[in-house]
Amino acid sequence: MNDIEPNPVVIIPGVLFWDGLYDGMKQELSRSIPSERIAVVPVSLLDWVGFPPRPELSTNRVMAALDRTIAGMQQRFPDKPVTIVAHSGGGTVALVYLLEKEFQGDVYHRRKSVSTLLTLGTPFVTKEYYAKMKTDFIMKHLSDDFFHDCRVVSVVSDAYQGALDKGLIEKVCYHFYMNVVGEGNLAGDGIVPVTSCFLEGAENVTISGIEHLPTPHAKWYGTKEGVEQWVDML
Repeated sequence: MNDIEPNPVVIIPGVLFWDGLYDGMKQELSRSIPSERIAVVPVSLLDWVGFPPRPELSTNRVMAALDRTIAGMQQRFPDKPVTIVAHSGGGTVALVYLLEKEFQGDVYHRRKSVSTLLTLGTPFVTKEYYAKMKTDFIMKHLSDDFFHDCRVVSVVSDAYQGALDKGLIEKVCYHFYMNVVGEGNLAGDGIVPVTSCFLEGAENVTISGIEHLPTPHAKWYGTKEGVEQWVDML
């Protein structure tokens, strides 16, 4: 990160998370990138759920917010491509957005404005219903040519091993991993297993000691301990 004028960064929250939870991530990133070049997509819990509830349209609502945020960055820094940092299910939203294919009636065309997509604990393999809507779409439309236009880095932590014959944490992780891929005896970040985050064509990177959820006092992807392990990949 020695570039005196680094690319602007747009952070996408994970599913059911809101923008305020990422203030700490922005602050940690500002140690390497000027804070005015970092924006968090303004997403609320309502964007993910809908009112009345329409979670199947969450991707469309968040893509619209992402598009407005990227447009704002392009206006402020017209000579710099944007780097997207996406947490959890926000990563699949970002990839659907960047594919430039119609998804439930919406399509965007800003891929040339984005140089890198870095995902954090994003499952590209999942059996969860609403997440699978996105991953099925991605697998249908993703081609080798995409990676010539946009670099993709998939980062995931192997902090927790799932197991039924060990302690409470291992048992809980086992069930979370089962819900994602149908297998629990795997390593992961406590919510998603490492293997679910591997995407063919991307740079798949495994880090250590980091948790998935942005909870108080946790060492997650957005804390100092997490950011230090992936900031040099931007």
